[in-house]
Amino acid sequence: MPNDDTRQAAREPKRRAPLGARWMFAILILAFLFVLMPFLFWNATWFGRPMSDAQISQALVERSHPREIQHALTQIESRMEARDPGVIRWYPQVLALASDPMDEIRVTDAWVMGQDNKNPGFRDALIKLLNDRNPMVQRNAALSLVRFDDDSGHGQIVDMLRPYGIEAPLAGRIETRLKPGDTVNPGTLLAHIDVGGQSREVRSQVPGTVENWLVPDGSTVSAGQRIALLAPSESMVWEALRALYLVGHVADLPDIQRFARGADGMSSQIAQQAQYTSAAIRARSTSSP
Repeated sequence: MPNDDTRQAAREPKRRAPLGARWMFAILILAFLFVLMPFLFWNATWFGRPMSDAQISQALVERSHPREIQHALTQIESRMEARDPGVIRWYPQVLALASDPMDEIRVTDAWVMGQDNKNPGFRDALIKLLNDRNPMVQRNAALSLVRFDDDSGHGQIVDMLRPYGIEAPLAGRIETRLKPGDTVNPGTLLAHIDVGGQSREVRSQVPGTVENWLVPDGSTVSAGQRIALLAPSESMVWEALRALYLVGHVADLPDIQRFARGADGMSSQIAQQAQYTSAAIRARSTSSP
């Protein structure tokens, strides 16, 4: 039978950890989650994470996860740069992805194909991509063709130095979302167009900065009408100037000189590259017959 001490212990409430200790434990768990979740996201989206040969092949064959396909393409590009002869095994899939329905995959693919300028199949595919529906695919194809000593994309490269016009995808009443000076990336929401009570998104396909709206907020626009201008991003200007150093024409000098004098919001590196590019073009023009 239980004695008096046992009965007393049964009547006493169970001791709990001090409140401060419980709070400290909860804070530690929360802090761990704050560290873990960004790491998991970074690990899932960072294209620098190494992939094995089997993982690359699986991503290119299954084609069910676009991010994994892009990841595999960047891994292939790294091996191209390292002159890995084994990378050739994936060239048929790289060529096939040039016609993939997803814009993001074609954008990456166009850049990757420029890393091997000895492959005529890549060059032919890049020339076709100059007429792609996505401007970023066109731009990457044009830049990649320069590596083939091919200036077929010269027009697209010069356009990278100029403001990009955003067109309304359909007619309706426009509701702007950004203001001049706001930074834009591919996929950034620029505006909504209201059509009979239904809203349609207008997103940017290129990076840049909102230069100005060409229509007032709340006005009615027609399909195909230009509604805004985006000033080019520094990364696009940098790539264009480097390419024009090799394939630029005298007629390109006015566009280049705008950056040689120093452009608002851009680094001194851009102005310096613009000066180098201008000098290279002038040198070619004086030495040509």
